Amino acid sequence: MRDASEVVHGYPHLDTVRAALTALYRRLSPDTILSYAPSVAPADVAFSDVDDLHLGAQRVARALVQQLRLPDARMIVSFSEMEHAASVELTAGPEYFIELNDRFRTHRRDIGAALAHEITHVLLHRLGLSFPGTRDNEILTDTATTYLGAGWLLLDAYREDRDSSQKLGYLTPEEFGYVLAKRALVFEEDPRIWFTSPQGYTAYTKGRAQALRDEQQPPLTTAGWAGRHRYAKDRRYALDHSAAPPAADPGMPYAFERVGDGLRVAFACPTCQQRIRVPVRGRVRARCGLCRTVLECDT
Repeated sequence: MRDASEVVHGYPHLDTVRAALTALYRRLSPDTILSYAPSVAPADVAFSDVDDLHLGAQRVARALVQQLRLPDARMIVSFSEMEHAASVELTAGPEYFIELNDRFRTHRRDIGAALAHEITHVLLHRLGLSFPGTRDNEILTDTATTYLGAGWLLLDAYREDRDSSQKLGYLTPEEFGYVLAKRALVFEEDPRIWFTSPQGYTAYTKGRAQALRDEQQPPLTTAGWAGRHRYAKDRRYALDHSAAPPAADPGMPYAFERVGDGLRVAFACPTCQQRIRVPVRGRVRARCGLCRTVLECDT
């Protein structure tokens, strides 16, 4: 896990985050995803200055192992001088060795965040789920940690003021907020009550706004007036130019495709980001084949 010295904001990894959500639903199932409810409770990962360092770390690790549904996975936690915030030795088990940066000896409130990321590495290793390249694989890990109910700790570990900053993980604070909001919409949770970091709370509200925009894009019936107007214009163009629909714009949430004599529109499922294709014929109800979300569309 990386400990960022300079905090990047915004959504530079959003495409990879969305691909990670799709990969998670493909590797697991909607029912399995829903079994990761509720999120890990703040009381289960609380760590005070009077707690024994090693016993406390083992207690928090056990809580996170249970949250991430890892059977027979014993985590041995140690502390050492190292460049990164934490690392895990991925072997066949049954024991896994996690090293935390020595600074967590005195920054105990963030031990849960560091452990959550590393234990998710163990989960993904057991699932055989990975992305090529270190950067994308770490983004997958951050996304899975957050979506499976332990990643709010990573966002709560983000703190920034005029003189210093701290952020754990590879996602930006707003991207953590985005994934956390995606989870909240599916699991009907409100993670705002868990934050101790004001900056983490603010990042969540920004990420949530981005997640809600996914739910309000055409051809969904929840789209706003401007989106519906643009969609109607693009649809007319596609219908009038039957030989070749307009080329897909990477910035647009939908694309038209010619199928025989008909036209269909492709767009991302707002829940799992899987691509959905439905015929252009007015009001239709679409069911995502991956996450089984039912979507009301006006095509």
